[in-house]
Amino acid sequence: MPLLTADDFVETLAKLRQRGAGFLLSKLNPSGLARTQGTFDDPSLQTANWWIVPAVRARWNAKVTGDPALPYEPYVVAKYLRGRTGLHLCSLGSGSCSHELAFARHPEFGLVECVDITPALLGAAAARAAAEGLHNLRFDVRDVNRQQWPTEAYDAVLFHSALHHFRRVPALVAHVRRALRPSGLLILNDYVGPNRLQWTAAQLAAANQALAQLPASHRRRYKSGQLKTRITGPGRLRMQLADPSEAVESERILPAVRGQFAVLEEKAVGGNLLALVLKDIAHHFLADDPTTQELLQMLFAAEDAFLAQHPSDLLFGVYQKPCQRG
Repeated sequence: MPLLTADDFVETLAKLRQRGAGFLLSKLNPSGLARTQGTFDDPSLQTANWWIVPAVRARWNAKVTGDPALPYEPYVVAKYLRGRTGLHLCSLGSGSCSHELAFARHPEFGLVECVDITPALLGAAAARAAAEGLHNLRFDVRDVNRQQWPTEAYDAVLFHSALHHFRRVPALVAHVRRALRPSGLLILNDYVGPNRLQWTAAQLAAANQALAQLPASHRRRYKSGQLKTRITGPGRLRMQLADPSEAVESERILPAVRGQFAVLEEKAVGGNLLALVLKDIAHHFLADDPTTQELLQMLFAAEDAFLAQHPSDLLFGVYQKPCQRG
């Protein structure tokens, strides 16, 4: 785990051009919580990360639901919750709440509770809910690490790209288990790879090999124009400064969840190569032209070959609280 890497310097310069000096100066705030909030508190932020690519999102859907056009929310409702009413779902670390809004549109849910530390994101989500006429959502600005936990209050708890931001993962999962009603569901769609995004040597080698196959036209970094030529991954110092919560205990997620819940299903979503290769250049892959789609299929094939030999960094899972109380 190096303290500094080449990517730290290259990507910091790119971030300066993308988000301005004020954003970088905010990372000198001595409060780790404030630095984490600053990473996520702008609902209008435009970036070039891999999740903005439509073909990537369709790939996620296909890996989870079997249908590129079917997201996981209606899939979960149809498979596990169809016909029930008045369900209470709590999402911890809900961020912009797009997935929570998707669940709330289903009549099975009487209340969808969104919990996060970023008021701006929750405010924007509340406005969206009001515009849609959704009255079964509640938005709570609070720190999960300091909250009082109810007992058997929820039918489902959701972590979407959130659990990897929490410390003391086994204890948090135990709190969630107690807060769920008997046979309640834990829905997980999250990063479970190396702590602090410290990529493995095999992963970096495969990612750089895939990057080298892209033409220069598709390797210009967003807003900076720099040519992306090599991936080294982030160093420990940048991880601490940028967001001290990022992947802080991600390697503990699966042991904790599998040890306290019954596994109903797990799906490998990937991300091992795509997240690295497409970072800061994803804006080149939004078009539906043949060249762009051929390049994406090449990247998808490279990641699938890697996943055949290595565990997935991203995982979708549905887990059930055992029937016995406690």
